[in-house]
Amino acid sequence: MDTQILSGKVVSESVYDNLKPRIDKLLSNSIMPGLAVVLVGDDAPSQVYVKNKTKKFLSLGLFSETIRLNNDVSQEDLIGVVNNLNNDNRYHGILVQLPLPNHISNETIINAISPNKDVDGFHPVNFGHLAAGKPTFIPCTPKGIMRVFKHYNINLSNKHVVVVGRSNIVGRPISILTSLKRNDSNATTTICHSGTKNISYYTKQADIVILALGYPKFLKGNDIKEGAVVIDVGINRVKSTSGKGYMLLGDCDGSSIIGHASALTPVPGGIGPMTIAMLVENTIEAAEMELQ
Repeated sequence: MDTQILSGKVVSESVYDNLKPRIDKLLSNSIMPGLAVVLVGDDAPSQVYVKNKTKKFLSLGLFSETIRLNNDVSQEDLIGVVNNLNNDNRYHGILVQLPLPNHISNETIINAISPNKDVDGFHPVNFGHLAAGKPTFIPCTPKGIMRVFKHYNINLSNKHVVVVGRSNIVGRPISILTSLKRNDSNATTTICHSGTKNISYYTKQADIVILALGYPKFLKGNDIKEGAVVIDVGINRVKSTSGKGYMLLGDCDGSSIIGHASALTPVPGGIGPMTIAMLVENTIEAAEMELQ
């Protein structure tokens, strides 16, 4: 079987093309969409991710600023930074890069962000809207997955989707999005996780498998049924003898999946670019609130 490669790079470029007239309209109304990124500590993957986000914003002529804080910053001081950003009209979106140091509660910091500036879609208010089937800001990675389905005309209705992973960042929100009673979803969705016995029992039944487990090469070709669609969200850094000293691997074993799956997202170049594209789109949506 020929396996179609679902390129997030291709889909993200179409997203940016569609955003250009919306950006132009905002600029013509003297509204410069702005994003504040808060980066705590020196986690290497986080620094790369933040750099890529900032680079994309600047390439689109948008405003983005990164606030860098030491790893030992107190939770109280970090909340103070977030509160200042909430009250700063230059920023329509606020993103606190995760993970945070162990002495800081992710939940407490996320709750401190104004729901109207929560372009990551993690605040309980926005998550509640999603759970109720009336999403406002949708978490970027799940939103990007849904956009890939739309771009490649992958119909979810009456399909069985199996999500491997239950995080609030990917697994749980994508399970909601795929099962909503809407034209672009309406699937029957099953969630598997680290506490699920014999996960392959479920993935072998799936029409679509969405992997967000954080375990390199977890899913093999014999874990899926012939013709399934595989969405690989995993980006795992594994030591390598290459010049970078590491290589990026997905949660599926791509070499064994190809030939069994009808379609597959690559790692890198699959869902990663879509996460940034959806962050841009969410920030544009936040800026457009000024036009209402």
